[in-house]
Amino acid sequence: MTGDRSPTTADRSDAETIGLFLDMMQAERGAAANTIAAYRRDLEQASAALGGTLSHASEADLEALPRQWADIRPSSLSRKLSAVRRFFTFLQADGVRSDNPASQIRSPARGRPLPKLLAPAEVEALLETVEARMAAGRRGALRDRALIELLYGSGLRASELVSLPRSAIGADKPFAVLKGKGGKERLVPIGSRASEAALAWTAASSAESPYLFPSGRSHLTRVRLFQIVKALAAEAGIDPVRVSPHVLRHAFATHLLAGGADLRALQAMLGHADISTTQIYTHVDTAALVTLVNERHPLGRGRRTAGAD
Repeated sequence: MTGDRSPTTADRSDAETIGLFLDMMQAERGAAANTIAAYRRDLEQASAALGGTLSHASEADLEALPRQWADIRPSSLSRKLSAVRRFFTFLQADGVRSDNPASQIRSPARGRPLPKLLAPAEVEALLETVEARMAAGRRGALRDRALIELLYGSGLRASELVSLPRSAIGADKPFAVLKGKGGKERLVPIGSRASEAALAWTAASSAESPYLFPSGRSHLTRVRLFQIVKALAAEAGIDPVRVSPHVLRHAFATHLLAGGADLRALQAMLGHADISTTQIYTHVDTAALVTLVNERHPLGRGRRTAGAD
C-alpha cells in the first residue's frame, strides 16, 4: 500500500495522524467529546482493517473498506466512510499528504430513516404515570416529571438535558440558553408546564450542585436518563423499545409541526445546522395537510361548493 504521499507521511504512524486530526477537530471545530470519541473509534477500526496503514492508503486500499465492513448497518457504514473522507481531507490540507485518496469514496445510497413516533396520547400516558408516582410519594418522581416535561416540552437532546445548569430555568426566564453540538449556543423556549415542573424539582433538590439534575459529584448520566424513560414507558403500558429521550425529542418536533409551527422556527429550537434535517418531520401529518388544502385552497372541496352553479 503506497499511494502518493509527501515525505512527511512515511514517518508518521496511524496513531499519530489520527491524534493530529482529533486535536484539530477539538481545537478548531469545537467538536463535542462524544463526536471525538466516535471519530477515534471509526478511524482506529479503519486503521485495523488496513493493517495499521490507513495514513498511507491508496484509493484502491480505501475502496476495499466497504467490503470489509459489509456486515454492518448502512447508516454505520456511511458514518465510518464519512470519517475516513474527513480524515484524508485534513491530511491533505495540513500537508501530511499531497493527495486525497478518499475523495472518490462514496457511501452507499440509503434513504433517511423516519423518526420513531409517539402519539400525543402515549406521551400523556407517560406524564400520567409520573403524576401517579408523585401521588404515591415515589422517590425520584418529582425529578422524573421535570425530565419528561423538558424532553417533550422543549425538545432537548439527552446530553443537553442532563447537563443543564441549575440556573438555566427560572420563573422569569421563558427561554433557556443551551450549549449544544459543537459548543454552539441556542435559545430554547420553556413551556409553562415544563417550567413549573423544573422549578418544583429545583426547590426540592440540593442547592449545592451547579447542575439541575445532580448525581454524585457531577450530573445525571445519559445512560441513567435512558433507564428512567424506559422504566416509565413500561409502567405506562408502552413498549420500552419504542421510547427513548430522543423519541420524546422527535415527539416534540412532530407534534409542534402538526400544530402549525414554522419549519424555520422548529429548526432553530432543535438546533439543526441544516434545515434538511428538520424537514424529516414534515412526513408525519399528511392527513392534516390534505385537510389544509381542502379547507384553505381556492379549489378545495370546502370552497368549491360555495361557487358551484
